[in-house]
Amino acid sequence: MSYLDEIRLLEESDKRYIWHPFTQMKDWTGEKPVIIAEGRGCFLKDVHGKWYLDGVSSLWVNIHGHRKQEIDNAIREQLDKIAHSTLLGLANIPAIKLAERLIGLTDKSFPGLTPRLSKVFYSDNGSTAVEVALKMAYQYWLHKGVSGRNSFLSLKNGYHGDTLGAVSVGGIEIFHSTFSPLLFKTHKASSPYCYRCGFSKTFPECSLACLKEMEEILKNHSPEIAAVVIEPLVQAAGGMIIWPEGYLKGVRELCNAYDVLLIADEVATGFGRTGKMFACAHESIVPDIMCLSKGITNGYLPLAVTLTTDNVYNAFLGEFRDLKTFFHGHSYTGNPLACAAALACLEIFEQENTLQHMEQKSALLADKLRDISGLLHAGDARSIGLMAAIELVEDKSSKRAYPWEEKMGWKVAFNARETGVLIRPLGNVIVIMPPLGIRDDDLNLLMDLIKKSIITATERK
Repeated sequence: MSYLDEIRLLEESDKRYIWHPFTQMKDWTGEKPVIIAEGRGCFLKDVHGKWYLDGVSSLWVNIHGHRKQEIDNAIREQLDKIAHSTLLGLANIPAIKLAERLIGLTDKSFPGLTPRLSKVFYSDNGSTAVEVALKMAYQYWLHKGVSGRNSFLSLKNGYHGDTLGAVSVGGIEIFHSTFSPLLFKTHKASSPYCYRCGFSKTFPECSLACLKEMEEILKNHSPEIAAVVIEPLVQAAGGMIIWPEGYLKGVRELCNAYDVLLIADEVATGFGRTGKMFACAHESIVPDIMCLSKGITNGYLPLAVTLTTDNVYNAFLGEFRDLKTFFHGHSYTGNPLACAAALACLEIFEQENTLQHMEQKSALLADKLRDISGLLHAGDARSIGLMAAIELVEDKSSKRAYPWEEKMGWKVAFNARETGVLIRPLGNVIVIMPPLGIRDDDLNLLMDLIKKSIITATERK
């Protein structure tokens, strides 16, 4: 059998057996799939030998590039010892070392601030990290003797994962409305989406009207709210919505004022994506509970953590008969291979001074976006760190969006693929989220090819 015959069999088997996530499979089965065979640095190679720039970090998980020798070696070394053992009733060395390292990292990121994050609960992906946080917050109030706090306040355009608890606090209609009969009650506040402000105001003259709306909800409903749940600074899956200055700090102050916990979902924003190790550090606030995943292992293995404070943790301490145990866990909690990969990933931040190089790369990206923003159908181009978006519009003056069914974002993505760039849009929003380790010349190339792809797709219309 020739190599081309093997590839054809792979393509047929993919279409026959795999149900791809967030994919209309009727469309997929009519397309020629890109099957990735290899990765190196910021590039991916398909089975035909074509190389692509990884413009979305393999869905936001790759921080330092593919095939990092330090992480490869760390996994091999751990594999020679043990691949997995449970954390239910046992401990393991990498999980202990990683927890200590993460707490040290938060201490360094939030020096002298309160509350202090001090405890680590392991799970295996962003959704489960959020589920842990929701259950932890709810049970915390029960143990404090406060009844009735069985709801949450979150934001429109928010995304926190696809398990039912995470969907309940999500706020993207196209993703979440189908499952509404299965969800628990939550309160929703407007997100600080300045380009499409729901209050028809502009920042800073608006005086953060969206924050005032959140305060009204807390004023009326705080006795039933266990926690406010946010993606700090950037609502990623909602369209890379970047918050105006002061909003994040204002949310923390409202949580303090109305005595509700603050859950920060940093699954997408954590580990340097915004230019700081954690997005909350931009406005010097610390949540009561923080969720991390995605970049924690550089995309090598599934791992997530939910960090919290002594205040929350201590509420669960009691005699065995008190049943104050946090009854939650996962088979792969604290997996030694994943924790070893995470330790190596964090070590690379220091070895390569990753965050120190971010300022220059962020400025380069922002400069390229300013150029792209002049295009006829680029309604808004926004970024923070190496998280960026270009919001395509049919009409720039009115901000009229392209009809969803026109798939303009995907037309741009398919054009980019032809030029050797892999990106994945969110509707009409072109998402740009390359590995933090990307070289300047590759970042320039990425942005130039995306610009070319936008021009080609919109002019064809």
